Amino acid sequence: MKKIESLIRNIADFPKKGIQFKDITPLLKDPEAVRETVAAFIEGLDGKKIDKVVGIEARGFFFGMLLAEKLNAGFVPIRKPGKLPYKTYSENYELEYGVNSLEIHQDAISLGEQVLVHDDVLATGGTAKAACNLIEKMGGTIVQCNFLMELEFLKGAEKLDKYPIHSIIKY
Repeated sequence: MKKIESLIRNIADFPKKGIQFKDITPLLKDPEAVRETVAAFIEGLDGKKIDKVVGIEARGFFFGMLLAEKLNAGFVPIRKPGKLPYKTYSENYELEYGVNSLEIHQDAISLGEQVLVHDDVLATGGTAKAACNLIEKMGGTIVQCNFLMELEFLKGAEKLDKYPIHSIIKY
């Protein structure tokens, strides 16, 4: 994990003053580190059956797609409003400064499918919780929520307390 963590750089005051952004692009350009990261995610699943991997826009797509391929599962993107071309379901969630929403195609998850939710970072938990709500409304079962990084001081795991969580790096 030390190598993976060493390839995540901090960018001060991005996207706004006071935020310390965790930039994963150095990790993404290192093929060996990407393989190690995918292996760490797979190991954390302990052989569980996964039908779909749901990646949350946008950085959840990077490893989400790789995980879907390794798990022989379908990949489902969850996106911000207006980005998906077909009929969608929508879920609102609260931000510090307002409300946002996520959308998923109405035919993306079938009743009873086993779903892995993936994003790059677990911060306040609002985005991941909205994604889980969408999946469950469609009849999917959340097997696990996994994240490359978890910012524990923001207590996002509390919003996801009914789901198993696997975070490779915790800050």
